[in-house]
Amino acid sequence: MLAELIVLPPFLAAALLAAGIVSGRIAGESSERATSRIALFAVTLSCLATFLAVALKLTSTLPDHIVLGRWLSSGTYRINLSFSFDALSLTMASLVAVLSVLVLRFSVNYMHRESGFHRFFLVLSLFVGAMLLLVTAGNAALTFVGWELAGVSSYLLIAYAYDRPVAAGNATRAFVTNRIGDAGFVLGIFLAFFWTGGIDWPTIMAGTAPLPEWQAGLLACAFLLAATAKSAQVPLAPWLARAIEGPTPSSAIFYGAVMVHAGVYLVLRLESVFDQAPVVMALMAASGLLTAIYGFVCGLTQTDVKSALIFATLGQVGLMFLEAGLGFWNLALWHLCAHAVFRGYQFLTAPSLMHQIVGSPARALPERLARQHGLYLASLQRFWLEELGDRLVVTPIRRLGGDLQAFDSRIIEKAFGEPTADDRDVTRASGLTGRLVWRLALALHWFEYRLVLGGLGQELLDAGRRLGVRLNTVEELLNRPRYLVVFILATLLTVF
Repeated sequence: MLAELIVLPPFLAAALLAAGIVSGRIAGESSERATSRIALFAVTLSCLATFLAVALKLTSTLPDHIVLGRWLSSGTYRINLSFSFDALSLTMASLVAVLSVLVLRFSVNYMHRESGFHRFFLVLSLFVGAMLLLVTAGNAALTFVGWELAGVSSYLLIAYAYDRPVAAGNATRAFVTNRIGDAGFVLGIFLAFFWTGGIDWPTIMAGTAPLPEWQAGLLACAFLLAATAKSAQVPLAPWLARAIEGPTPSSAIFYGAVMVHAGVYLVLRLESVFDQAPVVMALMAASGLLTAIYGFVCGLTQTDVKSALIFATLGQVGLMFLEAGLGFWNLALWHLCAHAVFRGYQFLTAPSLMHQIVGSPARALPERLARQHGLYLASLQRFWLEELGDRLVVTPIRRLGGDLQAFDSRIIEKAFGEPTADDRDVTRASGLTGRLVWRLALALHWFEYRLVLGGLGQELLDAGRRLGVRLNTVEELLNRPRYLVVFILATLLTVF
C-alpha cells in the first residue's frame, strides 16, 4: 500500500487533468485554481507517503525490497511488480518529492494566464509520477517504464510552445538522442535476463559476481550508455543545451534538479555491477572528466542566464560520473543531492535575476580565454559536438534513406508495374496492362474534350443546366409537407 501511495497519486492527477481538458470542464483562467490544486494535492500526498516510508525505514520496519505480485511471465522468466526501499531509493524519492512540490507551487503564479497552463500541470504531474516510479522500482523493467515516461514528459515540455519551429526542433533533437540511451537500457535488460536469470535489482547485483569480466563489462557498458544519454555526458551532451527551450519551472526540475541526475542514479544503483568491470569504470570516469571540462569551458562564453546554468549543471554532473568512475560512490550521491537542491533554486530564481541585471553589462570574458582564440572559438561553437554527431550519424542515415527510396522507385515499382512520377504527366503507368489502359484513357480524353465539350457538348451542357433547375424546383415542392404527403399516397396507390 505504501508503494502505491508514493507512485500512483501523480499519475491519477495527470489522468484527471487529461479527462477534464478533453471534456472541456478544465479550460481557461477560471479553471487554473482547480488544476493547480489537483496537481499539488497529488504530489504532496506522494511526498507525505515518502516521508512515512523514511520513518518506517529508520525504525527498521520496512524491508529493502517489496514484491506486490507478478506482472509478466514467459517460460522461466518472471517480471514482478517490485519496489526498492533501500537508502538510495528513499533518498532519491524524498529529493524528487520535495523538489516537485516546490516547483509546482512556484509554477502556480509563474504560469498564470499562460495558454498552456493546464497542459503544463498535466505533463508535470506525469513527470513526477515517472520519476518516483524510476527511483523506487525494484527491477529494471519498471525502472525503464519510468525512464521512458520521464523522457516523453521532457519532450512535451521542451516543445511547450509547439507552434515555434525552434522549440519543436529542439524537442525532437533531445528525444532522438535519448533513444540512443534507451537502446543501451533495453540491451542491459536482455543481458541481465540472459546471464543473471532475472531483472530485479538484487538479482542483477548478486548474479554479476560470478560472471566473467567480459560479460560483466558488457552488461555495465549497456547501462552506462543509457546513463550517458540521460545525463547528457560527452559525446551525447549537446541535447541538454537545447532542452532549456521549455518554461523555466520545467527547466528547473528537469535539467537542474531531477531528471538530469537520473543517469547518475542508474550508475549508483548498479554499483556492484560496475565494480566487476574496471575497464567500464575507467571509461565512465573519462567521460565524466571530459564532460566536466566541456561544461566549464563552454559555460565561460555564455551570455544568458539559463545557458550559463545548464553548462554549469553539465560540468557538475560530469564530476559525479568522475567520482563514481573512481569508486567514490557515497561522494557521488552526496554531490547529487546537494547539486539538485542548489541548481533547482538557481533556475527558479533566474527570472528574478534577469530583472535585477537589466542594463548591467554582461560578464566579462576571462582574460586567459580571450587570448586563446582557438579555444574561444571552440567554446562559442560548443566544440562542434552536434555538427560532428550529424556528420557521423545523421548524414549517413539520410543518405541510406535516399538510396533505399531510389531503389524502391527505380527497381521495385517498375518490376511490379506501379505508377511512377513523371515531369510531364501526373502519373504514367508501366507494364503491358498499364500501357493499354494509358492508351484507352488518352482516347477517352480526346473524345470528351474535342467532340463532346467542343461541339455538341455545349448544347448538352445547357440542356443539363435547365434540367437541373427544374429538378431543383420539384425537390423544393416535395420538401413541402402537403406535396410530400401527396407523393407518399401516390406511391402507395401505385404499389397496391
